Amino acid sequence: MTFDTDEPHVVAVARDRAHRFSKPLAEEIVLVEGWGVEGDAHGGPTVQHLSRLRRDPEAANLRQVHLIHSELFDLAEHRGHAVAPGQLGENITTAGIDLLGLPRGARVHLGADAVVEITGLRNPCTQINGLSEGLMKELVYVDDAGQTVRLAGVMSIVVRGGAVRPGDGIRVTLPEGAPERLQAV
Repeated sequence: MTFDTDEPHVVAVARDRAHRFSKPLAEEIVLVEGWGVEGDAHGGPTVQHLSRLRRDPEAANLRQVHLIHSELFDLAEHRGHAVAPGQLGENITTAGIDLLGLPRGARVHLGADAVVEITGLRNPCTQINGLSEGLMKELVYVDDAGQTVRLAGVMSIVVRGGAVRPGDGIRVTLPEGAPERLQAV
């Protein structure tokens, strides 16, 4: 498949059946409506992240699919941290799209069929420092205005299933009404 690298596109996809921090890359992942990534430990209609399971196992899973912008890897490298797709636990690595600037409820169309709805910002844990010491403070910090800034990607739910592959195009549809700023989920 050929694609224009100036257009928003999928860089890499990843999944893991086990609850590990990093996810191995795949040639393709299949998104399942209301579930998440087929064959991924975080798929399901209710929470699957281990820390959240202990708190409220019946809570809705707003973290079915994790997306990270590849531009974050350039920032991390500039600050002395080598990070590659899948290493931060994301399912989909993107390029050319401002994921963090999207409002809650934005729909991200991936490839021919799949659509995810953005639910919020990823609230990463200190396991990130196991990948590269000090990386956590680069991805989550308090700015000069006293606001917590989270750069570790966005979380979403699957509203329409389909296969997603590296090179697939991405387009966004915004929700109607006033945009709702993303919060940690």
